[in-house]
This record gives sequence, C-alpha cells and structure tokens, in this order.
Amino acid sequence: MYGVLDISTSGMVAQRARMAVISANLAHQDTLVDAQGNYNPYRRREIMFAPGDPTAKSPTGRALGVHVAEIHINHDALRQKYAPGHPFDENGDGYIMVPDISPVVEQVNAMEAARAYEANVVTAEATKSMMAQALRVIA
Repeated sequence: MYGVLDISTSGMVAQRARMAVISANLAHQDTLVDAQGNYNPYRRREIMFAPGDPTAKSPTGRALGVHVAEIHINHDALRQKYAPGHPFDENGDGYIMVPDISPVVEQVNAMEAARAYEANVVTAEATKSMMAQALRVIA
C-alpha cells in the first residue's frame, strides 16, 4: 500500500541529489586549482539514475522507484581559453584549459530537476489524499 509513496519519495531524493550536482557545477565553473593548490580544472559532474530504491523498507519497494547510481566526472569537459600571461599557461601559447560548464545548460537542467521534484510532491500528496479517502470510506 505504501509502495507508491516510496516511489515518489525516491524520486524526490534523486532530484534533490541532481540539484546538488548542478549547484556544484555552477559554483565551480571558474575553478582552476584543486584543494592542494595544483592546476587541475574542475570537471563537470553528471548524475546517473538507476531503477529501484535500495533504501526502501519492503522488497516490493526496493524494486520500485529510482536511486542515484553514480555521480560521473566528465574528464573531457574542458575547453581552451585564451589567457596570455596567465600563470597556468603551461605551453606559453596563451591558452589555458578551463571547465566547460555552460550556465545556460545547467540552468535548464536545474529547471527540469525542480519540475520533476514538484511532480513527485504532487504525486505523493495525491496518494496521501486517496489513502485518507479510502480510510474514511472503510471507517
């Protein structure tokens, strides 16, 4: 009976994780150094979902829903930027590698994640309402 709520809840958790990855990408779009101060441009993260919810309480619930399978680091997500005289210009040609993160693409992804989250909230609310109505009919 609560499997439908498990599905909606797992969807909300997954979309919240997706939003966190998008936020991290936007926050690090200009990051060129790692925690140790070495030149290592930030690579865009991409979230991968998989069917099922391993955290569900029932065996049926574990077969339903969605979960975050992986947060993939796209190692090819770099582009050249002309910045002559930059301290990280290793070749001396005036180009450095910077994160290839488009704020527009990330914003569209954020809007999509927000809409998916909202759809799961509406589904959970409708499910709760139907369960309450069924209990009123039974009682």
